[in-house]
Amino acid sequence: MFLWRDEVRPGVSVAFTDTDAGNLALHVGDNPDDVELRRIRLEQAAGLGQKRFQFMDQVHGNHVEFIASHGTGPTADAMVSAAVRPNGWPQPLAVMVADCVPVVLVGTDSSDQPVIAVAHAGRPGVASGIVPSTVAEMRHRGAGDIRAWVGPSICGSCYEVPEQLRSEVSAMVPATWSSTSWGTPSLDLPAGVRAQLDESGVAVEYLGECTLESDSLFSYRKDSRTGRFAGLVWTHD
Repeated sequence: MFLWRDEVRPGVSVAFTDTDAGNLALHVGDNPDDVELRRIRLEQAAGLGQKRFQFMDQVHGNHVEFIASHGTGPTADAMVSAAVRPNGWPQPLAVMVADCVPVVLVGTDSSDQPVIAVAHAGRPGVASGIVPSTVAEMRHRGAGDIRAWVGPSICGSCYEVPEQLRSEVSAMVPATWSSTSWGTPSLDLPAGVRAQLDESGVAVEYLGECTLESDSLFSYRKDSRTGRFAGLVWTHD
């Protein structure tokens, strides 16, 4: 169910699911009841108890939403949560991808309480700065010592794009300029995300594998009818 999972700080865990967890998205034509059951099983495996992961309606934009408690998923491409009343703990968060870059971030405030976040960094999101915007919102909420876990996504050796698109995106984020292993224009979105995190003063603790090259991950480039796996962050005793 979990491709990778770790307690990254005392009481804070980060994970990325694999195909064994099944499709976790409601927007790809899957049976909604089946998706809901998979999400519940995932929450049980994570030990959330009565809590639920907050998913979002991702639209390849750069809007960051602050989440105080579980509810209807916001239309956003990043979410931030912190310890606020009445629940007293950050809301568990989830981001879904099938080639885009899932970014999970964890920081602490001045009271040593966790501030957590997730971001969906596809090509438009990398170009428009969704990751730096997420870091800025975390700092607005008091977070310091922010660290990032950059999950599995399509790599620069595999993400072929037209030459004009490579030029346009790399003009905004130079680190994305790349070529495929067969010599055609491509974009290296994970490299772009890492560069943006470095510029924001955020250390990268984990870097996932290529979705197209892995049999354990969903990839839209591999199959446009594919499901979505998730990047997760949650707090616990």
